[in-house]
Amino acid sequence: MGMQYLHTMVRVRDIEESLDFYCNKLGLVEVSRNDYPQGRFTLVFLTAPEDVEAFEQEKAPAVELTYNWDPEEYDEGRNFGHLAYRVDDIYETCQRLMDKGVTINRPPRDGRMAFVRSPDNISIELLQRGDALPKREPWASMENSGHW
Repeated sequence: MGMQYLHTMVRVRDIEESLDFYCNKLGLVEVSRNDYPQGRFTLVFLTAPEDVEAFEQEKAPAVELTYNWDPEEYDEGRNFGHLAYRVDDIYETCQRLMDKGVTINRPPRDGRMAFVRSPDNISIELLQRGDALPKREPWASMENSGHW
């Protein structure tokens, strides 16, 4: 089973204040930034200085800061988003997890991405290594279960 740690997502209320902390004070480096006007959010990826080359090659390891343009209070740990891992075969990984009793909260309908939750309700994002796999049943028509 091939798996690689990718990133941890954290929601932030003030992107500039957060970047000041993570970059200017903690010493991380901004390696990617994308605005999504349709979704009204910005994603900023940060990495340790020694991991810049690895991020450029593998898009990992990193911290993903998610800034939602509309104000939102983050209570009960909602500011923590998810852990992300790259897997060799998204379908095989999800099937193996299901066989072990894990609920697939967001099935890999697109052949690329799925979400599960830990026993402590930590969201785990699974991403297909390389290109998305061709859509396949039962995944393509499987509904979401709960939230992630």
